[in-house]
Amino acid sequence: QVQLVESGGGLVQAGGSLRLSCAASGRTFSSYAMGWFRQAPGKEREFVARIDWSGGTTYYADSVKGRFTISRDNTKNTVYLQMNSLKPEDTAVYFCARDDPRTSVSYTNPRAYDYWGQGTQVTVSS
Repeated sequence: QVQLVESGGGLVQAGGSLRLSCAASGRTFSSYAMGWFRQAPGKEREFVARIDWSGGTTYYADSVKGRFTISRDNTKNTVYLQMNSLKPEDTAVYFCARDDPRTSVSYTNPRAYDYWGQGTQVTVSS
């Protein structure tokens, strides 16, 4: 059983920064791509960023490109999301998720992931 636990959320002023962490259980963490999604109240869960198993390839939503950076440390079974220049519209619950290699849907689709964390709240005040 895989468990993902996010941390690092909080309240920050616009223009500020936060770093989210996602700690994974299990010995096969380094074999899987990982993703970050977010969900604001009343909205669907949306793709934020993805990183391949080695950390060599990353993808970002246009809305966060240039401001957010996804990274991973396979020795610590942890994936990170560094968020800079935060905006009020970044306010959401942020989730990390493990890629499901059995699916063929786009990596921006939540259905491409099989395990999810419980989420961490990020609130950006104006």
